[in-house]
Amino acid sequence: MGYSVSLVLGVPIGRVIASAYDWKVIFGGIGIFTVLGFIAIAITIPSMQSEAPIPLGEQLALLKNPKVAFALGVSLFVFIGYSVVNTYITPFLTSAISISGKEVSVILFALGIASLFGSKLGGFLADRIDTTRTLIVSIVLQTLSLAMVSALSGFAVVVIVLLMIWSVAVWMFGPTQNFNLLSIAPEASGIMLSLNSTFVQLGFAAGAGIGGIAVGGSSILAICWIGTAAVAVALFITVASLGLTRSLSSERG
Repeated sequence: MGYSVSLVLGVPIGRVIASAYDWKVIFGGIGIFTVLGFIAIAITIPSMQSEAPIPLGEQLALLKNPKVAFALGVSLFVFIGYSVVNTYITPFLTSAISISGKEVSVILFALGIASLFGSKLGGFLADRIDTTRTLIVSIVLQTLSLAMVSALSGFAVVVIVLLMIWSVAVWMFGPTQNFNLLSIAPEASGIMLSLNSTFVQLGFAAGAGIGGIAVGGSSILAICWIGTAAVAVALFITVASLGLTRSLSSERG
């Protein structure tokens, strides 16, 4: 919820500040709010005894578990797809549907609202239809919506609606995947969440880099096709993981 609310408020506010003043002002504001965050943490969160540090080798040993490796691979490719599109969403919107800067701010605000709804929907569906089905629904929706954005980039209203569906689907994935990883290795919950965060950040970095190469060498319109391909890989890994799980279950049976 915290991530979603920050997207709802932070992105459009940042654009307004950059338009009214200067983009450098944003970084000063981030610094101030970071300091305020430190103060709030120091005041409100009680001191507690930390857990014994776990060697990096033991943490990475979890990757020997095929279910863990597959799950983290899914996180990696989902967020490569997300980062490729989200990093360059503003130039994509201005190029694909020819809108102004103010209209971009409104659309980004709408996408933030969609992400907030997606976080809640992911938790709701995980409780109702289980985590695996929710993850599959999320990844399929991401793949289809990005593919359709690429194919229908000339239709402004359709593109905006599809991007909102994509935003809902991406943020359905996050909390559901966290719960999925905890269920795979409940005895190492802290390490699992840490590894997942690492793979998510790798996805962000790789997606931004791949998108930059595509935009520089091809066209801004290519980012949605690249995002589609990345999420399709995540879907393939998910299906392969399900097949592996069933195979292991059959052997045990």
